[in-house]
Amino acid sequence: MTSFKPGQTIKCTVTSKPKSDNRAQTIERLMRLDPASRRSLKKAHRVRQQRLNVYNRGNRDWTSREICARIVRCEVGNTWTMRFDHNIATDLAAVATYLKIEAA
Repeated sequence: MTSFKPGQTIKCTVTSKPKSDNRAQTIERLMRLDPASRRSLKKAHRVRQQRLNVYNRGNRDWTSREICARIVRCEVGNTWTMRFDHNIATDLAAVATYLKIEAA
């Protein structure tokens, strides 16, 4: 972790699936920092908002919201790129045993 500079692009690959659900959630949160994943998440949110079902119940507007799709998954072999920042260094260090981290 100390060899990376802020703003440097790094490539991460999941080498093993963590047994702890908290570690898997941390990896998925890091995967959401990938620019391609961000675009997909933003587009999916926009489309869900457009398909929002609004109906009247007791003279008030109610909504039935669509369930969000899981765009990122913590599975062995998944690879993503992101910019390194010191704010995410502790998260990367916490799950470093499950990841292969290298400069892109």
